[in-house]
Amino acid sequence: MHSLPLKLAPGSDLRLSLEKICRERLVSGFVLGVIGNLSRAALRCPGRQEPTILEGELEIIALNGTVAPDKAHLHLSLSDSSCHVWGGHLEPGTEVLKGADLLLGLLDQPFAQIQNYPIVPASQPRIEIAVLPSCPWSARALRLLRTLDLPHKTTVVDSDEIFQVLQQRSNMTTFPQIFVDGKIIGGYDALVELHSNGMLQGLVPTD
Repeated sequence: MHSLPLKLAPGSDLRLSLEKICRERLVSGFVLGVIGNLSRAALRCPGRQEPTILEGELEIIALNGTVAPDKAHLHLSLSDSSCHVWGGHLEPGTEVLKGADLLLGLLDQPFAQIQNYPIVPASQPRIEIAVLPSCPWSARALRLLRTLDLPHKTTVVDSDEIFQVLQQRSNMTTFPQIFVDGKIIGGYDALVELHSNGMLQGLVPTD
C-alpha cells in the first residue's frame, strides 16, 4: 500500500473531490487520516433516506472508509460550534471551509503505474476478485490482472458483512477469491494456473 497526501481548497466538495481523484488516477484505497473544517456537511443518518444538512463552522473529527474509481463509501464524524458530535454516511454537498488535509492509502501498484492503467470498458467484466487490504497475495493477483489488461470487478473486504457474504458464496475463508462468470475458481494459485494455460486472455467482457 502507498500513501497519497491531498490538500482540498476552500469550497471543495469533500466526497466529490475524492471520487474525482480516484477516477482521474484510477486508484482505490482507504482514508488514513484527515484534518480540517467544513462550512456545510451532508450526512445520511442510519435509517434515513435523505441526508441531514449542517451549516456553520464544523470541525472534522474523523473520516473513515473506502474510495475507488466507481464509488466511495465514507463515514464522517464532526463537531459543531457547541461541541455536539455528529456522524453518518458522507454525502455530496459537504463543503470545505478553510481547508482539509487528507492522507489516502492506495492499494496495489505505485501511483505512477496506476496513472497509465487503461480505462476498463463499461460492459460487465467476466472476472471478479475479492481482496483483503494489505494482503500480498491479493496484491499479486490484482497486479497480474492489470498487467494483462483484463477487465475485472474488485471487491475490497473491509467489513464482517462483506466477508460473510463472500464466504457463503465461495465456501472459502482465504483471499484473494477469484470468480469467472459468477463461479468461484479459487485463489491466487488458480489464477496463475489459468494464465499459464493461456486461458486468461480469453476472458473478455460479454455484452
